[in-house]
Amino acid sequence: MFARLYVGESSPRWDRCFKNNGPQAIGKSRGGWNTKIHMVAADARTAIVFSLSPGNDHDAPHGRALLEELGPMPEGLPLLMDRAYEGNETRQLVLDLGMLPIVPPKSNRLHPWDYARALYKKRNEIERLFRRLKGFRRIFSRFEKLDVVFLAFLSFALIVEALPVSVNTP
Repeated sequence: MFARLYVGESSPRWDRCFKNNGPQAIGKSRGGWNTKIHMVAADARTAIVFSLSPGNDHDAPHGRALLEELGPMPEGLPLLMDRAYEGNETRQLVLDLGMLPIVPPKSNRLHPWDYARALYKKRNEIERLFRRLKGFRRIFSRFEKLDVVFLAFLSFALIVEALPVSVNTP
């Protein structure tokens, strides 16, 4: 009699190896399962500090955590922020750290504030940084399961983006 192994007949998976999972910042939002990247950047090529959050989390608490990690800055330094960070708590934290929050108020604010519109238009440089990062296929499709591996590749991509581009033509 021959020994036969049919599909589905094998040793149990738990017997073979120990499953080791770490944190996974993946959450379901309207667009499906995704991850948000929160970043404080100096310019279009230089990221200072960044973190991940699940797609269903609000941006403001993660942005405040990054700002607290950053610490106090020189007095009067402008900080260009997305509208997701325009809440009173975030703006007060930015003022406490010595920076000027440059963010337009939401349209439903009872007491809107003035902001430097010309300076706020420079925020597109940071959006272009995100666009260049999404040029890396591993980032826009989130191949890595664990945050640690995803953050490592994100760090690598930011280093590549920060390097000067030199083209050698023959």
